[in-house]
Amino acid sequence: MRGILTRTVFIGNVPIGDGSPLCVIAGPCVIEDEETTIAAAIKLKAIAEDAGVPIVFKSSYDKANRTSINSYRGPGIVKGLEILRRIKDEVSLSVLSDVHSVDEIRLAANVLDAIQIPAFLCRQTDLIVAAARTGMPVNIKKGQFLAPWAVKNIIEKFTSTGNHNLLITERGTSFGYNNLVVDFRAIPIIQGYGYPVVFDATHSLQLPGGLGSASGGQREFAEPLARAAVAVGVDAIFMETHECPEKALCDGPNMLRLDDVKGLLHELKRIREAVIPDENGNKIL
Repeated sequence: MRGILTRTVFIGNVPIGDGSPLCVIAGPCVIEDEETTIAAAIKLKAIAEDAGVPIVFKSSYDKANRTSINSYRGPGIVKGLEILRRIKDEVSLSVLSDVHSVDEIRLAANVLDAIQIPAFLCRQTDLIVAAARTGMPVNIKKGQFLAPWAVKNIIEKFTSTGNHNLLITERGTSFGYNNLVVDFRAIPIIQGYGYPVVFDATHSLQLPGGLGSASGGQREFAEPLARAAVAVGVDAIFMETHECPEKALCDGPNMLRLDDVKGLLHELKRIREAVIPDENGNKIL
């Protein structure tokens, strides 16, 4: 089957949607320090180039919705944006990060190529409208408490500003306590509103608050879920990665090991080529 055609949204020079090549948005959950974050960006760029998959680098300067008051949040907006600017300028990758309040948007927009609104804030009207008014591409993560068709209200808030550079990320739905389940019907349902859909292959496996004072996760299922999303026709894959997830300061249990990303991207590209026809209408089978 051919994926549902949507608008094309550019993050830097990377097109997403409307039959564009599969894109990956990847990076560590949170900026832990300058050296390791830049090293991760360099390695991810090489992996993506080897696989022939366009990439956008993602890492958060602040994780404002942690389980515990003692959880590591990141270096903060000023230092974090300095590091992301270095990645943008020196590694030549487009960069994306989360904003949590209207006050952050002006500073973030001066550095980022795309703004991301976290799932728990996806209904915050003032935040959505302020992000849209920048004219920038914005990735809004669908809350795990929302049905796919509820995204229509998010889209209407965003496009009321005249900005149509919008991506919607599917990241699973709450199913009982401390658990998420992915309903892959959500991908074509959301695409039906005309905007590209990203699948979050790692947060979909988070077990929110599952470890008591921290979230758990099931990274062993990230690769099969990513394959399934590409087979359904998703426009981009979001994945958080780390050199050593067991030592990560945030979301380690659901992050992919950096060394495992290379093989996965090659697989996802082959699946994409099998299910989405090329410009001549031919599938690679």
